[in-house]
Amino acid sequence: MEERRFREADKPTFYFIGVTTGQSSIMRVFPEWAKYLHLSDCALQGVDFRPHDAPESYRQAVRFIKQDPLSIGALVTTHKIDLLTASRDLFDELDYYAQLMGEISCISKRRGKLVGHAKDPVSSGLALEAFVPKRYWRRTGAEVFVIGAGGSATAITSYLMDAAHGKNRPARIIVSNRSIPRLREIERVHKELAEDTAREYVHARRAEENDAVVNRLPDHSMVINATGLGKDSPGSPLTGSARFPRHGMAWEFNYRGDLEFLRQARAQSEERGLTVEDGWTYFIYGWTRALAEVFDIDIPTEGRVFEDLSRIAAQVR
Repeated sequence: MEERRFREADKPTFYFIGVTTGQSSIMRVFPEWAKYLHLSDCALQGVDFRPHDAPESYRQAVRFIKQDPLSIGALVTTHKIDLLTASRDLFDELDYYAQLMGEISCISKRRGKLVGHAKDPVSSGLALEAFVPKRYWRRTGAEVFVIGAGGSATAITSYLMDAAHGKNRPARIIVSNRSIPRLREIERVHKELAEDTAREYVHARRAEENDAVVNRLPDHSMVINATGLGKDSPGSPLTGSARFPRHGMAWEFNYRGDLEFLRQARAQSEERGLTVEDGWTYFIYGWTRALAEVFDIDIPTEGRVFEDLSRIAAQVR
């Protein structure tokens, strides 16, 4: 493995660990947010890894952030599980969700300690509540089908299963994935969260197997693309034969890329009475929660400041 060279930061630097970070809107959004939030002279730097990269690659990045004085933290996408698996011993602290789910989406420094955070249960929950009507699950009896069993899938299902929602939870949560180990891991997390939530795990090696699940969902149900297909690699986890649930919802976690899943859903939106969402709101919540953690500042999740940040992001999207 070729060793990656990291240069010592000459100003407070926040890292974005992903796959194609240079194509992300955050590269244009961050400088404007930094001005608005008065973050002084700081920088955002992308770090690209291949999906499921070599463990030592992740360890190099985490070690560098830990040791470099002006490297203040990071946001992690795509590699949330792999990075923590490879470098858990380098962290001084992990928050509750990071320990439970075995992933991190944010790295910060506190009082000389390197801290790993799993912020996605909060971020994805805020994004979901932004478009799902109140008491929706209790009122409709709808199910949720999440395609993919990585960090984002674990986060949103953890939020949906939270006992704090009482009876306003999906009637059933179905998760599919191409590999069995990830299915077993998300099942482990679910068992610790909510024994009373009906669950199903599908080993779907082909898109047609995901189609079969979508086609049997009851009306009002939600289908989520929590895979990298459509962003990190082209395509969709569904074929053109999938029929989205009538009066249901389709949520594409990605906001950039070829977004084939999003196109498939939009093509059926009028006929099926489908509500279709992309990952833009999720993007806003995810980054603002990470910024609040890394820079140790208060960023509200609603109100004037949050609306201003959303407006600034939309202008340079």
